[in-house]
Amino acid sequence: MKQLYLGIDLGTSAMKIVLIDEKKQVVGHTTEVYQLSSPQDGWSEIHQEIWFEKLLSGIRTVMEGQDAGKLRSIGLTGQMHTLVVLDRDGQYIRPAMMWNDLRTKAMIPQLKEKIRCFEEGEYLSRTISIGSPAANLYWLKQYEPENYARIGKFLIGADYLAYRLTGNYGTDYCEASTSCLYEIKKRRWSAQMRELLELDEAVYPEVYGSMHVAGTVRAEIAEALHLPSDVAVLTGTGDNPATAISTGCLTNGYPVISLGTSGVLVVIGGPEWSDTPGKRILFSFDESRYFHLIQGTVQSNGRTLSWWNNEILNNADFSVIDSTINLERQKNNRMLFYPHLAGEKTLYGDPFLRGAFVGISTDASREDMTYSVLEGLCFGFRELTEKMNLSFGAFGSLKAVGGGAKSKVWMQILANVLNVPIEKMDGMIGAAFGIALLAYHQCTGNSDYAGITDRTIRIERRFLPDKEMVDICDRKYQAYKRLHDGLKYITDGILPS
Repeated sequence: MKQLYLGIDLGTSAMKIVLIDEKKQVVGHTTEVYQLSSPQDGWSEIHQEIWFEKLLSGIRTVMEGQDAGKLRSIGLTGQMHTLVVLDRDGQYIRPAMMWNDLRTKAMIPQLKEKIRCFEEGEYLSRTISIGSPAANLYWLKQYEPENYARIGKFLIGADYLAYRLTGNYGTDYCEASTSCLYEIKKRRWSAQMRELLELDEAVYPEVYGSMHVAGTVRAEIAEALHLPSDVAVLTGTGDNPATAISTGCLTNGYPVISLGTSGVLVVIGGPEWSDTPGKRILFSFDESRYFHLIQGTVQSNGRTLSWWNNEILNNADFSVIDSTINLERQKNNRMLFYPHLAGEKTLYGDPFLRGAFVGISTDASREDMTYSVLEGLCFGFRELTEKMNLSFGAFGSLKAVGGGAKSKVWMQILANVLNVPIEKMDGMIGAAFGIALLAYHQCTGNSDYAGITDRTIRIERRFLPDKEMVDICDRKYQAYKRLHDGLKYITDGILPS
């Protein structure tokens, strides 16, 4: 009897839904697209009920032709940090404030100073940034006090979908530990942060392991979707741990790079990583064992490439990149591109940082400039790996997933810049697949998490560094590293932020 399991990934601009069977094979998948709103410059919001409508639509689509009575459980994952606030009756108060919302950038320096003396304050002050739930709550307190006074519960990202499906509140250790509201060492919400925000303890959701069953699908929703009445909904986790599950990073310990709207490098850490730049993610399957993942980010990754490809070059899709860039011709390209178009979180914690082309000439072509954009993004990742003291020697390669990994040119440039083989993983491997695996694993009752990705890890293609290009990229990278201080010297105190 074939059993089915759903994995749902609430992305920034689209929801990905994957259906797998008991053999961990994908038997259906779909994508539901939505648009963010920007009512003021730098704001990024969405009405959270749009997510729920897309969830229902996507489940109907992916279950077409399937025996809905065989669905056992649903796993939820998605964008981390996005803040949802509900009133005491569980009704939404305002649109969700997205992880990439920039409205708090002027507040971050004072917030860092306020929390530096708190317990675990050194870490919290280092990691709080624009888009953090803590920062967005602080903004609401200052600028929307009437809405703030109505808050009965806050949730983070896909927690809202679990609530709408089950009627129950909760979050997982990943979402809590990356909120800048939580003490990772003692595994508890920070009382000092709560006092700073003047929030009641009841406003905070309970924290569970990611395989904790939040509840079953509410009767009216199950009936509308023709689902069994006992379909379990997992608490779930953030998209980066879910991706770490699907890629084997979590259970096998190797690093993985995810090229999406932001570029994220995730590696398993330990106590000795406490001072490493990057955000620490606390993760637990079932509260019996805890993992520490270190997440480093190039904030403007796919977003930068989208700006260049769509807005500047007016290309409808990204496939043109691979068809127009000749890597052999780029060996003479001296141009540099600084990719941090919307601030930077991990390396400099500077929301005001911006990008630049350097060394451009009248000979520069569209191809040259597009190559430089991709190369600059890869230089950003190289700087990230150096700051994180991450060597790939022990691993032999770097696994890559996400939309950007579909580009053969981008993958080859990344291999050249990092001087390491890049292994592009199967296109279905990602957060939605990872959380579907978790839904499957929860139903088996198997506590052997090492086997969660058995027979599912597949490498589509391996990109080896080109020795000549490695040398060229290395010389250019030495110049790239000077760009940050040079740009700050040119603009600080002169140009408006």
